[in-house]
Amino acid sequence: MNRVELSTFVFQCTESKYIKYNTTSTIVPGKLNVHLVPHSHDDVGWLKTIDQYYLGTNNTIQGACVQAVLDSIVPALLADKNRKFIFVEQAFFQRWWNEQSEEIQSTVKKLISSGQLELINGGYCMHDEATSHYIDMIDQTTLGHRYIKEQFNVTPRIGWQIDPFGHSAVQAYLFGAEVGFDSLFFARIDYQDRAKRKNEKSLEVIWRGSKSFGSSAQIFAGAFPENYEPPSNFYFEVNDDSHDSPIVQDNINLFDYNVPQRINEFVAAAVKQANITRTNHIMWTMGTDFKYQYAHTWFKQMDKFIHYVNQDGRFNALYSTPSIYTDVKHAAKEAWPIKTDDYFPYADREHAYWTGFFTSRPALKVYVRVMSAYYLAARQLEFFKGRNKSGPNTDSLADAIAIANHHDAVTGTEKQHVAYDYALRLAIGYKEAENVVAESLAGIANLTSKTGWGFQTKFHQCPLLNISYCPPSEVDLSNGKNLVIVVYNPLGWTRNDVIRIPVINENVAVWDSSGKEVESQLLPLLDVSVGVRKYHVKAYLGISPKTTPSFWLAFSATVPPLGFSTYIISSFKSEDATSVRQDYKSESRKDGTIQVGPGKLKLIYYENQGNLAQYINSKSLVKESVQQSYLYYRGDEGDQIVNPQASGAYVFRPNGTYPIKSDNKITRVYKEKEHVEVEFLVGPIPFGDKIGKEVVTQITTTLKNNKTFYTDSSGRDFIERIRDYRKDWDLEINEPIAGNYYPINLGIYLKDNSNELSVLVDRSVGGSSLRDGQLELMLHRRLIRDDSRGVGEALNEAVCISKKCRGLTIVGKYYLRIDPLGEGARWRRSFGQEIYSPLLVAFTEQDGLDWTKLHLPTFHGMAPSYNLPENVAIITLQELEDGKVLFRLAHLYEVGEDKDLSVMTSVELKKVFPYKKIRKVTETSLSANQERTEMERKRLVWKVEGSSEEEEPKVVRGGPVDPAKLVVNLAPMEIRTFIIEFNLIVPN
Repeated sequence: MNRVELSTFVFQCTESKYIKYNTTSTIVPGKLNVHLVPHSHDDVGWLKTIDQYYLGTNNTIQGACVQAVLDSIVPALLADKNRKFIFVEQAFFQRWWNEQSEEIQSTVKKLISSGQLELINGGYCMHDEATSHYIDMIDQTTLGHRYIKEQFNVTPRIGWQIDPFGHSAVQAYLFGAEVGFDSLFFARIDYQDRAKRKNEKSLEVIWRGSKSFGSSAQIFAGAFPENYEPPSNFYFEVNDDSHDSPIVQDNINLFDYNVPQRINEFVAAAVKQANITRTNHIMWTMGTDFKYQYAHTWFKQMDKFIHYVNQDGRFNALYSTPSIYTDVKHAAKEAWPIKTDDYFPYADREHAYWTGFFTSRPALKVYVRVMSAYYLAARQLEFFKGRNKSGPNTDSLADAIAIANHHDAVTGTEKQHVAYDYALRLAIGYKEAENVVAESLAGIANLTSKTGWGFQTKFHQCPLLNISYCPPSEVDLSNGKNLVIVVYNPLGWTRNDVIRIPVINENVAVWDSSGKEVESQLLPLLDVSVGVRKYHVKAYLGISPKTTPSFWLAFSATVPPLGFSTYIISSFKSEDATSVRQDYKSESRKDGTIQVGPGKLKLIYYENQGNLAQYINSKSLVKESVQQSYLYYRGDEGDQIVNPQASGAYVFRPNGTYPIKSDNKITRVYKEKEHVEVEFLVGPIPFGDKIGKEVVTQITTTLKNNKTFYTDSSGRDFIERIRDYRKDWDLEINEPIAGNYYPINLGIYLKDNSNELSVLVDRSVGGSSLRDGQLELMLHRRLIRDDSRGVGEALNEAVCISKKCRGLTIVGKYYLRIDPLGEGARWRRSFGQEIYSPLLVAFTEQDGLDWTKLHLPTFHGMAPSYNLPENVAIITLQELEDGKVLFRLAHLYEVGEDKDLSVMTSVELKKVFPYKKIRKVTETSLSANQERTEMERKRLVWKVEGSSEEEEPKVVRGGPVDPAKLVVNLAPMEIRTFIIEFNLIVPN
């Protein structure tokens, strides 16, 4: 629309009397329509825990009570049928809903049915988009969407990611278009980007987040002009001193009558927004964090504004929702700008890049990732056993993971006591899921003609194996006892991987279920690892380990897809030394270097310094100079005179770099693998000098990547990054390090005309390529200042025993590989999936009788001769409460990513489920709350600027599943979701 001009409202006073405000909500063509969208943004944990926020306790920290919000909203909506409200976080809504009487539930259902109360976004939380993995994002969204469908027969239409700190391309196409959303709204984009978009009226765009799917997965996306709050001076929460806005005082018998003034202020604010927005519709987000605890105070003022603004006649004001707003934007037939890639990194002002949270609280980040992988495997095993509604089941872990993916949880931007609460919930959920896994493995292992289905065998697991603590494997085998290890593979292809467990006996050997001895290796347990183990077991479990293992026992396990293999560990006398025990030693060379590596891959180290010098792969013929180093950035503390911005939980603002001597790292090269595994131990970060430190590792090569590198989007697509450059605007550089950091969930790589250097990670981290040929990962942070973004605490994590505390120590891994140009994707994708879904290891003991003769030693969940294609992963196999099965397949490759694997592929469902007869297969949306065909039928088609369908390559997707053949086809990057119904076939 044309630029809107401001005129003045003159209101004639009349005698004071009861006023019935006209809040009729209609669209008026030809006028500027101001859509008032009442909302409350309710974090599922931040300054208080989720339960404290819900109940309204611990109010000395923050006066917030979500229970009061929902209690208050219902009567406020009932008071006027034109009023509307949107609610987002299902973790809160479901708590509240389960406490309500049938009468209130019936009333709320009517409010939802009428559109007065709209449940939007609909996930269990408003997940993060930088540090959450796409599988977690799918699971938590599904958890909310299916509940809404079951309770209200409603499918949310709108994405509402208003608070995450930057936005991923995966959010746009997977959690926009692929869940059936018609639009996506958010607030936090870079301040430079926002300024340019305001000038160009391009805050609202058509976002094409997927290179593989293009316009077929595009979505209308809108960034708010400032934040997700109302325009300044339009806040109406009771007793909120931080936002003290004048009410509309329309009683002429009282002082401070201000109707003309307030309506002119409303019009002025609307004009300001209209002049940066296309079409004659603008949205005001009427609410902010934890508002509407006294909903009447908001609605009374909005009633008045709607009444008097419409009486004035210049503009039209109405109660609205993002759904209504989206529909009128669509009806306008406007051609919208196209947006590709993502909205990272995010800075809200100069020197304030929110790239520190990519790494903040690295222990919580890896805990979430480990629990996510465990949940995936546990659901598979729960399916094989059969879901137990009364418990144990995986529901508690599902809830905990969903909550932990909130944008102030896995991000590491919460208060410390809240971080503890997230971790506690994960631990409680794990404990119940651990019982599911143990019972499932026992039931399957005992499923023989001799014993029948049962749970006689007790399996144990080792959640603290990362700190070398595993009581089930630390048993004395010298007395003739054998250790039984069952290894489960949650992926759809056969895997050969190395199992490492701590043992106390030196003379032990490994046998497979056929009685054949397996090649193994005994490795010393380093003193530093023993120290970490001892301290943290005491801190976490309140006990001191009864034994101290001296060795890691490593052996190679081969495991069928969706199945398990069994291995037996037993002792032998020293004089009967095993012929397959490998004690690999490094090879010293004449040039003063050491060669390490038992297979095709060799690493060359400088003998005197111990530093990595060269990477040589005799199979791929790659020979490359490589250096590996560690350093820390000093965290800027801010300066009240020059710039007060400090480095903190959100913001990364370095002030100088300092090298670190890297004693506590282990580099491993495996015989059958062609990558390097680096295990690092960082911490406690010294704090005595009162200097905040942010620890990074750098991998330096001679590759000439011309400022260009690639990082994943939420663990899925890879996006091109160019140092000191943004595609959407001319970047003004004020933080050359922090401004080039990006979130990494899967990996980062660079390439030149000959080779590719790839690094994969075990958790969310921040990273970059700050120099050509070099990749950098931030591993750990400890800071002394808060960064003034609301959390009110310095990021200073500690682990305590009684009242004695030390800084947090991080144990982790990253993996690197160098490939010829064009050949790196295969490793990044296939091995990347193996990092996400490690083998699940469970232990029991064997006394006397041969365990493998009384139990099922090898289990095939799929047809014994069947493997999924290398480019496909099963990301969900879950029995639902109604006995149906939720099943998701993901193609792992993008279009053009690999010459052999970026192709259409197929999965035979009859071979995936050989022991059951499939009765019905229904394809659904990504969040499994509507049939796919219905979702596609309702999809809105948008016009875009300067583009036609002929310019875009034809998008290919897998077609419908033939009910007779039951073959699923998947195109590159496609995720397909199904509800499957079975008739059980009992195996002979």
